[in-house]
Amino acid sequence: MQLTFDAEVEDFRAEFAAFLEANLPAEADTLERPRSVSHMPGWARRWQRLLFDNGWLLPGNPPEFGGRNATLLQQFVHLEELCRRRIYHSFNPQGVNIIAASLLSFGTDEQKQRWAVPILRAEITASLGMSEPSAGSDLASLRTRADRDGDDYIVNGQKVWTSGAHDADVLLTFVRTDPDAPKHKGISVLLIPTDTPGVVCRPFPTICGIDDKDFNEVFFTDVRVPGENLVGPLNGGWRVANGSLGHERTMMWLGFADRLDNVIADFRPDGALERDQFATAVMDYQALRLLGSRALARAARGEEDVPALSVLKLLGSEAEMVASGHALDAAGSAGLVHPANSGPYAPMNLDSYFASWFERHARSFSGTIAGGTSEIHRNIIAQQVLGLPRG
Repeated sequence: MQLTFDAEVEDFRAEFAAFLEANLPAEADTLERPRSVSHMPGWARRWQRLLFDNGWLLPGNPPEFGGRNATLLQQFVHLEELCRRRIYHSFNPQGVNIIAASLLSFGTDEQKQRWAVPILRAEITASLGMSEPSAGSDLASLRTRADRDGDDYIVNGQKVWTSGAHDADVLLTFVRTDPDAPKHKGISVLLIPTDTPGVVCRPFPTICGIDDKDFNEVFFTDVRVPGENLVGPLNGGWRVANGSLGHERTMMWLGFADRLDNVIADFRPDGALERDQFATAVMDYQALRLLGSRALARAARGEEDVPALSVLKLLGSEAEMVASGHALDAAGSAGLVHPANSGPYAPMNLDSYFASWFERHARSFSGTIAGGTSEIHRNIIAQQVLGLPRG
Protein backbone atom coordinates (compact mmCIF):
# COMPACT_ATOMS: atom_id res chain seq x y z
CA MET A 1 0.00 0.00 0.00
CA GLN A 2 1.42 3.36 -1.03
CA LEU A 3 -0.08 6.41 0.62
CA THR A 4 -1.39 8.95 -1.84
CA PHE A 5 -2.17 12.50 -0.88
CA ASP A 6 -4.48 15.12 -2.26
CA ALA A 7 -3.23 18.30 -3.90
CA GLU A 8 -3.43 20.30 -0.67
CA VAL A 9 -1.09 17.90 1.15
CA GLU A 10 1.32 17.70 -1.79
CA ASP A 11 1.37 21.50 -2.05
CA PHE A 12 2.20 21.58 1.66
CA ARG A 13 5.05 19.13 1.07
CA ALA A 14 6.38 21.17 -1.85
CA GLU A 15 6.31 24.38 0.19
CA PHE A 16 8.28 22.79 3.03
CA ALA A 17 10.74 21.16 0.63
CA ALA A 18 11.37 24.54 -0.98
CA PHE A 19 11.92 26.06 2.46
CA LEU A 20 14.46 23.37 3.29
CA GLU A 21 16.33 23.84 0.04
CA ALA A 22 16.51 27.58 0.62
CA ASN A 23 17.35 27.57 4.32
CA LEU A 24 18.95 24.31 5.44
CA PRO A 25 22.38 25.20 6.83
CA ALA A 26 25.31 23.82 4.87
CA GLU A 27 26.78 22.78 8.22
CA ALA A 28 23.99 20.22 8.62
CA ASP A 29 26.05 17.75 6.59
CA THR A 30 29.56 18.82 7.54
CA LEU A 31 29.72 20.52 10.92
CA GLU A 32 30.38 18.18 13.80
CA ARG A 33 27.39 17.78 16.05
CA PRO A 34 28.00 17.01 19.72
CA ARG A 35 25.85 14.39 21.34
CA SER A 36 25.66 16.61 24.40
CA VAL A 37 23.34 19.60 24.19
CA SER A 38 25.73 21.66 26.32
CA HIS A 39 28.21 21.60 23.41
CA MET A 40 25.62 22.16 20.70
CA PRO A 41 26.84 24.58 18.02
CA GLY A 42 24.96 27.84 17.76
CA TRP A 43 23.66 27.08 14.28
CA ALA A 44 21.58 24.14 15.60
CA ARG A 45 19.67 26.42 17.94
CA ARG A 46 19.30 29.01 15.19
CA TRP A 47 17.97 26.32 12.85
CA GLN A 48 15.27 25.29 15.34
CA ARG A 49 14.35 28.93 15.93
CA LEU A 50 14.11 29.54 12.19
CA LEU A 51 11.71 26.61 11.88
CA PHE A 52 9.68 27.98 14.79
CA ASP A 53 9.48 31.49 13.38
CA ASN A 54 8.31 30.19 9.99
CA GLY A 55 5.75 27.73 11.33
CA TRP A 56 7.75 24.64 10.35
CA LEU A 57 8.89 23.35 13.75
CA LEU A 58 5.73 21.44 14.66
CA PRO A 59 3.29 22.32 11.86
CA GLY A 60 0.31 20.91 13.72
CA ASN A 61 0.68 23.66 16.34
CA PRO A 62 -0.98 27.06 16.10
CA PRO A 63 1.26 29.79 14.57
CA GLU A 64 2.10 31.29 17.96
CA PHE A 65 3.64 27.96 18.95
CA GLY A 66 5.74 27.30 15.86
CA GLY A 67 3.15 25.73 13.59
CA ARG A 68 0.47 26.41 11.03
CA ASN A 69 -2.50 24.30 12.20
CA ALA A 70 -1.56 21.52 9.78
CA THR A 71 -3.60 18.34 9.38
CA LEU A 72 -2.23 14.96 10.43
CA LEU A 73 -1.33 14.07 6.84
CA GLN A 74 0.43 17.40 6.39
CA GLN A 75 2.39 16.72 9.58
CA PHE A 76 3.35 13.33 8.17
CA VAL A 77 4.78 14.67 4.91
CA HIS A 78 6.64 17.33 6.93
CA LEU A 79 8.34 14.57 8.92
CA GLU A 80 8.91 12.55 5.78
CA GLU A 81 10.80 15.42 4.13
CA LEU A 82 13.03 15.74 7.20
CA CYS A 83 13.72 12.00 7.18
CA ARG A 84 14.60 12.07 3.48
CA ARG A 85 17.32 14.58 4.27
CA ARG A 86 18.31 12.79 7.48
CA ILE A 87 18.05 15.99 9.46
CA TYR A 88 16.55 16.85 12.84
CA HIS A 89 14.01 19.59 13.28
CA SER A 90 15.21 20.11 16.86
CA PHE A 91 18.34 19.49 18.92
CA ASN A 92 16.02 18.71 21.87
CA PRO A 93 13.42 16.38 20.28
CA GLN A 94 12.05 15.10 23.58
CA GLY A 95 11.52 18.63 24.83
CA VAL A 96 9.84 19.75 21.61
CA ASN A 97 7.84 16.65 20.69
CA ILE A 98 6.69 15.49 24.12
CA ILE A 99 7.18 18.09 26.84
CA ALA A 100 6.16 21.23 24.97
CA ALA A 101 3.31 19.27 23.38
CA SER A 102 2.14 18.20 26.85
CA LEU A 103 2.18 21.80 28.05
CA LEU A 104 0.18 22.93 25.03
CA SER A 105 -2.41 20.24 25.74
CA PHE A 106 -2.58 20.35 29.54
CA GLY A 107 -0.70 23.43 30.74
CA THR A 108 -2.01 26.80 31.84
CA ASP A 109 -1.56 29.87 29.66
CA GLU A 110 1.23 30.98 31.97
CA GLN A 111 3.00 27.62 31.67
CA LYS A 112 2.75 27.75 27.89
CA GLN A 113 4.41 31.15 27.76
CA ARG A 114 6.96 30.55 30.51
CA TRP A 115 8.04 27.04 29.50
CA ALA A 116 6.60 25.79 26.21
CA VAL A 117 7.55 28.77 24.04
CA PRO A 118 11.18 28.91 25.27
CA ILE A 119 11.51 25.15 24.67
CA LEU A 120 10.12 25.50 21.17
CA ARG A 121 12.34 28.50 20.42
CA ALA A 122 15.46 26.62 21.60
CA GLU A 123 16.03 29.03 24.46
CA ILE A 124 15.89 26.28 27.10
CA THR A 125 15.98 22.49 27.05
CA ALA A 126 13.69 20.02 28.78
CA SER A 127 13.78 16.36 29.78
CA LEU A 128 11.14 13.82 30.79
CA GLY A 129 11.23 12.30 34.28
CA MET A 130 9.17 9.12 34.09
CA SER A 131 11.12 5.89 34.65
CA GLU A 132 12.31 4.82 38.09
CA PRO A 133 14.38 1.87 39.34
CA SER A 134 11.16 -0.01 40.14
CA ALA A 135 8.89 1.63 37.57
CA GLY A 136 10.07 1.39 33.98
CA SER A 137 7.34 0.60 31.50
CA ASP A 138 4.92 0.27 34.42
CA LEU A 139 4.57 3.98 35.14
CA ALA A 140 1.82 3.34 37.67
CA SER A 141 4.37 1.74 40.02
CA LEU A 142 6.35 4.97 40.48
CA ARG A 143 7.36 5.90 44.03
CA THR A 144 8.70 9.46 43.76
CA ARG A 145 6.46 11.42 46.11
CA ALA A 146 5.24 14.99 46.13
CA ASP A 147 3.72 16.00 49.47
CA ARG A 148 1.75 19.21 49.79
CA ASP A 149 3.28 21.90 51.99
CA GLY A 150 1.15 25.02 51.88
CA ASP A 151 1.07 26.18 48.27
CA ASP A 152 4.12 24.09 47.35
CA TYR A 153 5.04 20.45 46.87
CA ILE A 154 7.99 18.72 48.50
CA VAL A 155 9.43 16.09 46.18
CA ASN A 156 11.52 13.09 47.24
CA GLY A 157 12.56 10.17 45.08
CA GLN A 158 14.62 9.06 42.12
CA LYS A 159 14.32 8.86 38.34
CA VAL A 160 16.50 6.81 36.01
CA TRP A 161 17.14 6.51 32.25
CA THR A 162 16.34 10.22 32.06
CA SER A 163 17.55 11.19 28.60
CA GLY A 164 19.36 14.51 28.43
CA ALA A 165 18.70 15.45 32.04
CA HIS A 166 22.32 16.55 32.57
CA ASP A 167 21.76 19.33 30.01
CA ALA A 168 18.12 20.13 30.78
CA ASP A 169 16.85 23.34 32.32
CA VAL A 170 13.58 21.77 33.45
CA LEU A 171 12.19 18.29 34.03
CA LEU A 172 8.59 17.29 33.36
CA THR A 173 8.35 14.94 36.32
CA PHE A 174 5.73 12.33 37.16
CA VAL A 175 5.19 12.03 40.91
CA ARG A 176 2.82 10.31 43.33
CA THR A 177 0.59 12.83 45.06
CA ASP A 178 -1.96 10.44 46.59
CA PRO A 179 -0.39 7.23 47.94
CA ASP A 180 -3.79 5.94 49.08
CA ALA A 181 -5.47 6.15 45.66
CA PRO A 182 -5.39 3.31 43.11
CA LYS A 183 -1.94 3.40 41.58
CA HIS A 184 -3.12 4.79 38.22
CA LYS A 185 -5.09 7.58 39.90
CA GLY A 186 -2.64 9.04 42.40
CA ILE A 187 -0.12 10.42 39.89
CA SER A 188 0.49 14.09 39.07
CA VAL A 189 2.94 15.99 36.88
CA LEU A 190 5.26 18.78 38.02
CA LEU A 191 7.68 21.06 36.19
CA ILE A 192 10.90 20.99 38.22
CA PRO A 193 13.75 23.35 37.25
CA THR A 194 17.03 21.45 37.46
CA ASP A 195 18.72 24.25 39.42
CA THR A 196 16.26 23.83 42.30
CA PRO A 197 18.05 22.95 45.57
CA GLY A 198 17.88 19.22 46.20
CA VAL A 199 17.98 18.15 42.54
CA VAL A 200 21.06 16.07 41.69
CA CYS A 201 21.68 14.69 38.20
CA ARG A 202 24.21 11.92 37.64
CA PRO A 203 25.01 10.81 34.07
CA PHE A 204 26.05 7.20 33.64
CA PRO A 205 27.81 5.44 30.76
CA THR A 206 26.13 2.82 28.62
CA ILE A 207 27.40 0.15 26.26
CA CYS A 208 27.94 2.87 23.65
CA GLY A 209 30.92 4.27 25.54
CA ILE A 210 32.06 6.69 28.22
CA ASP A 211 31.33 9.73 26.06
CA ASP A 212 27.69 8.77 25.79
CA LYS A 213 25.83 10.78 28.43
CA ASP A 214 22.34 10.37 27.06
CA PHE A 215 21.10 8.62 30.20
CA ASN A 216 21.04 9.92 33.75
CA GLU A 217 19.88 9.23 37.26
CA VAL A 218 18.11 12.15 38.91
CA PHE A 219 17.69 12.36 42.68
CA PHE A 220 15.19 14.58 44.48
CA THR A 221 15.78 15.36 48.16
CA ASP A 222 13.25 17.68 49.80
CA VAL A 223 12.85 19.61 46.54
CA ARG A 224 10.38 22.46 46.93
CA VAL A 225 8.24 23.02 43.83
CA PRO A 226 5.67 25.84 43.54
CA GLY A 227 2.08 24.70 43.18
CA GLU A 228 1.83 26.74 39.99
CA ASN A 229 4.16 24.18 38.37
CA LEU A 230 1.48 21.47 38.49
CA VAL A 231 0.68 20.43 34.91
CA GLY A 232 -2.89 19.31 34.40
CA PRO A 233 -5.22 18.37 37.24
CA LEU A 234 -4.03 17.07 40.59
CA ASN A 235 -3.86 13.26 40.40
CA GLY A 236 -4.47 13.48 36.65
CA GLY A 237 -0.98 12.44 35.58
CA TRP A 238 -2.09 9.22 33.90
CA ARG A 239 -4.14 11.20 31.39
CA VAL A 240 -1.22 13.58 30.79
CA ALA A 241 1.10 10.61 30.15
CA ASN A 242 -1.23 9.06 27.61
CA GLY A 243 -1.87 12.39 25.91
CA SER A 244 1.76 13.43 25.73
CA LEU A 245 2.85 10.19 24.10
CA GLY A 246 -0.12 9.79 21.76
CA HIS A 247 1.25 11.84 18.86
CA GLU A 248 4.64 10.17 19.23
CA ARG A 249 3.07 6.74 18.87
CA THR A 250 1.21 7.74 15.72
CA MET A 251 4.39 8.85 13.94
CA MET A 252 6.99 6.64 15.67
CA TRP A 253 6.94 3.97 12.98
CA LEU A 254 8.30 6.39 10.37
CA GLY A 255 11.47 6.85 12.41
CA PHE A 256 12.00 3.09 12.60
CA ALA A 257 11.30 2.75 8.87
CA ASP A 258 13.75 5.54 8.07
CA ARG A 259 16.56 4.05 10.16
CA LEU A 260 15.91 0.58 8.74
CA ASP A 261 16.02 2.04 5.24
CA ASN A 262 19.35 3.67 6.14
CA VAL A 263 20.79 0.30 7.16
CA ILE A 264 19.67 -1.21 3.85
CA ALA A 265 21.00 1.72 1.81
CA ASP A 266 24.36 1.78 3.57
CA PHE A 267 25.09 -1.84 2.76
CA ARG A 268 23.52 -2.06 -0.68
CA PRO A 269 26.57 -0.74 -2.60
CA ASP A 270 29.04 -3.12 -0.93
CA GLY A 271 26.84 -6.19 -0.99
CA ALA A 272 28.15 -6.94 2.48
CA LEU A 273 24.90 -8.28 3.88
CA GLU A 274 24.16 -11.90 3.24
CA ARG A 275 21.44 -12.27 0.62
CA ASP A 276 18.75 -13.71 2.88
CA GLN A 277 19.47 -11.25 5.68
CA PHE A 278 19.34 -8.33 3.28
CA ALA A 279 16.07 -9.63 1.81
CA THR A 280 14.56 -9.95 5.29
CA ALA A 281 15.44 -6.35 6.10
CA VAL A 282 13.86 -5.18 2.84
CA MET A 283 10.69 -7.17 3.54
CA ASP A 284 10.49 -5.80 7.08
CA TYR A 285 10.86 -2.28 5.72
CA GLN A 286 8.09 -2.81 3.17
CA ALA A 287 5.81 -4.36 5.80
CA LEU A 288 6.46 -1.45 8.14
CA ARG A 289 5.61 1.09 5.43
CA LEU A 290 2.45 -0.83 4.54
CA LEU A 291 1.15 -1.19 8.09
CA GLY A 292 2.21 2.35 8.98
CA SER A 293 0.39 3.79 5.99
CA ARG A 294 -2.77 1.96 6.97
CA ALA A 295 -2.54 3.18 10.56
CA LEU A 296 -1.92 6.74 9.42
CA ALA A 297 -4.91 6.65 7.08
CA ARG A 298 -7.13 5.45 9.93
CA ALA A 299 -5.77 8.10 12.28
CA ALA A 300 -6.45 10.78 9.66
CA ARG A 301 -10.10 9.65 9.68
CA GLY A 302 -10.18 9.99 13.47
CA GLU A 303 -10.11 6.25 14.12
CA GLU A 304 -8.02 5.05 17.06
CA ASP A 305 -6.20 1.74 16.64
CA VAL A 306 -3.96 1.07 19.63
CA PRO A 307 -3.17 -2.56 18.67
CA ALA A 308 -1.96 -1.43 15.23
CA LEU A 309 0.44 1.03 16.85
CA SER A 310 1.73 -1.77 19.08
CA VAL A 311 2.34 -3.94 16.00
CA LEU A 312 4.24 -1.08 14.35
CA LYS A 313 6.34 -0.39 17.44
CA LEU A 314 7.17 -4.08 17.84
CA LEU A 315 7.99 -4.68 14.18
CA GLY A 316 9.97 -1.47 13.70
CA SER A 317 12.12 -1.69 16.82
CA GLU A 318 12.99 -5.36 16.45
CA ALA A 319 13.60 -5.17 12.69
CA GLU A 320 16.03 -2.29 13.22
CA MET A 321 17.83 -4.23 15.95
CA VAL A 322 18.16 -7.38 13.82
CA ALA A 323 19.19 -5.56 10.62
CA SER A 324 21.83 -3.42 12.33
CA GLY A 325 23.17 -6.59 13.98
CA HIS A 326 23.55 -8.23 10.57
CA ALA A 327 25.31 -5.09 9.33
CA LEU A 328 27.71 -5.21 12.27
CA ASP A 329 28.47 -8.88 11.59
CA ALA A 330 29.04 -8.16 7.91
CA ALA A 331 31.35 -5.22 8.66
CA GLY A 332 33.53 -7.32 10.94
CA SER A 333 36.16 -5.50 12.96
CA ALA A 334 35.66 -2.39 10.83
CA GLY A 335 32.18 -2.10 12.32
CA LEU A 336 33.72 -1.31 15.70
CA VAL A 337 35.61 1.74 14.46
CA HIS A 338 34.25 5.27 14.49
CA PRO A 339 35.04 7.54 11.55
CA ALA A 340 37.50 10.35 12.30
CA ASN A 341 34.71 12.89 12.77
CA SER A 342 32.96 11.04 15.59
CA GLY A 343 33.82 10.43 19.24
CA PRO A 344 31.82 12.76 21.49
CA TYR A 345 31.09 14.75 18.31
CA ALA A 346 29.43 13.64 15.10
CA PRO A 347 27.73 15.30 12.11
CA MET A 348 24.16 16.53 12.36
CA ASN A 349 23.37 14.07 9.56
CA LEU A 350 21.33 11.30 11.19
CA ASP A 351 23.10 8.52 9.34
CA SER A 352 26.57 9.33 10.63
CA TYR A 353 25.36 10.56 14.03
CA PHE A 354 25.65 6.97 15.30
CA ALA A 355 28.96 6.59 13.58
CA SER A 356 30.08 2.97 13.96
CA TRP A 357 27.93 -0.06 13.22
CA PHE A 358 28.58 -1.20 16.77
CA GLU A 359 27.07 1.97 18.18
CA ARG A 360 24.15 1.93 15.78
CA HIS A 361 23.39 -1.66 16.76
CA ALA A 362 23.89 -1.02 20.49
CA ARG A 363 21.55 1.94 20.40
CA SER A 364 18.91 -0.03 18.52
CA PHE A 365 18.20 -2.05 21.67
CA SER A 366 16.76 1.04 23.33
CA GLY A 367 14.02 1.08 20.70
CA THR A 368 12.70 -2.19 22.11
CA ILE A 369 12.40 -0.58 25.55
CA ALA A 370 11.50 3.11 25.15
CA GLY A 371 7.85 3.75 24.41
CA GLY A 372 6.87 0.44 26.02
CA THR A 373 8.90 -2.75 26.00
CA SER A 374 8.41 -5.39 23.34
CA GLU A 375 6.87 -7.62 26.01
CA ILE A 376 4.23 -5.02 26.84
CA HIS A 377 3.33 -4.57 23.18
CA ARG A 378 3.10 -8.34 22.71
CA ASN A 379 0.64 -8.45 25.60
CA ILE A 380 -1.45 -5.68 24.02
CA ILE A 381 -1.51 -7.54 20.71
CA ALA A 382 -2.34 -10.84 22.41
CA GLN A 383 -5.23 -9.39 24.39
CA GLN A 384 -6.71 -6.86 21.96
CA VAL A 385 -6.06 -8.57 18.62
CA LEU A 386 -5.93 -12.28 19.37
CA GLY A 387 -8.42 -12.16 22.25
CA LEU A 388 -6.16 -14.10 24.60
CA PRO A 389 -6.76 -13.83 28.38
CA ARG A 390 -4.53 -11.82 30.69
CA GLY A 391 -1.73 -13.56 32.50
